[in-house]
Amino acid sequence: MYRHLLVPLDDSDRAIETVNKAVNLARTLGARVSFLHVHDHHDAPIDGAAMPSGYAATHHERALALLTKAEAAARALGVPCDSVILEGPRPHEVILDTARKTGCDLIFMAPHSRKGARGEALGSQTVQVLTAGETPVLVSAAQDADVAHPMVDLIRGEHRALAAVLHAWLHLLNNTTPQDSTTVIELMRAMAHYIIKFPLALHRPSEHDYLFFVLRGRTAVVHAELDELERQHERERAMAETLGDEVEHYALGQATLGQLRDAVETYAHFMWEHMGRVEGVVLPAAQRYLSEVDWNEIQATATRPGSFRANAAAQAAYRQLFARIAHLAPP
Repeated sequence: MYRHLLVPLDDSDRAIETVNKAVNLARTLGARVSFLHVHDHHDAPIDGAAMPSGYAATHHERALALLTKAEAAARALGVPCDSVILEGPRPHEVILDTARKTGCDLIFMAPHSRKGARGEALGSQTVQVLTAGETPVLVSAAQDADVAHPMVDLIRGEHRALAAVLHAWLHLLNNTTPQDSTTVIELMRAMAHYIIKFPLALHRPSEHDYLFFVLRGRTAVVHAELDELERQHERERAMAETLGDEVEHYALGQATLGQLRDAVETYAHFMWEHMGRVEGVVLPAAQRYLSEVDWNEIQATATRPGSFRANAAAQAAYRQLFARIAHLAPP
């Protein structure tokens, strides 16, 4: 019987699906999970161009967001977990070494075909772990991208949009000095405005008013999780409004750059956990228990006349604001 799973995660959009499968397996086995992200510096630009400003810090923030989401999903399902970010030019060696040092008795991996910066299939790391080590390896079945209803992709897209703004803000804060111009403050005001208004107009209704409502009527297995997520929605709004206040305090010299950075990091960590619970627990449950009719009803309600999604002018304004913000994040 396996007691300790090591789950390596790359930074692909579908990593959370690996998390869900691994955590459910661990729960069935009564095992614990260690999540691992290996950063290979060779994945940085190698064409002779200078490394983007803040690349290392931004990569670490993205990895931290991924692992925070993974841990949140595991805790929501009652599975003990921990996580670590490591570095190495040969990720498969880091994975095998970590399994040995931490006493993991099973490595759970996904078969990826996405291409890395050097054109190397990331799936080759799975092959090398399979062939080079002694620890048993379980390769998860590939996820069919066409299975999910468009509403699932829409919710995931909203998460990516909000995450992009938060990464851009953290990048800006990590590359800002107190002497920078008022242009930086205006950009941060735009970010705060987006974070306050976007979840209220799109993200929160998609989850709370549409998906959660229908899912409650189909199964009780995630009622406790939905209760917690709805409480988080209330805290999310208050925390977002506090961010707006912190930007103004900083603009008036009533708060330091460090205090503002702490506030943004606190909110970002809160949102990573929220997204992890939704993507790692609720969406998989919804895909299991909701019918095509249910999903179509959710989508029809979300796009009904008079809703925000049906307001072309409002949608265009948000896209313009997002475009202004998102370009700040380095590739």
